[in-house]
Amino acid sequence: MPLTKEKTAAIFTEFGGKATNTGSIEGQIAQLTERISQISGHLQQNKKDFSTHRGLMQLVGKRKRLLNYMQKHNLTGYRQLIEKLGLRK
Repeated sequence: MPLTKEKTAAIFTEFGGKATNTGSIEGQIAQLTERISQISGHLQQNKKDFSTHRGLMQLVGKRKRLLNYMQKHNLTGYRQLIEKLGLRK
């Protein structure tokens, strides 16, 4: 299930500054994290949904690449984002 427009706007407002700033790396990472948590919940109920599992792995890889980019270019922002989202890195 995709994120609603209101939820997406709230995520980008909190992490990207304003709702129309959809290109911010922080907002994109936060949005991917929200989608990953939704899909993880779906997969706990539907263990044999292998196509969704593949999509989940693609989202995790995309988030990892964005986090690596942010770590190289903005280390303090990276550390704050990891703390705010509760990721393990």
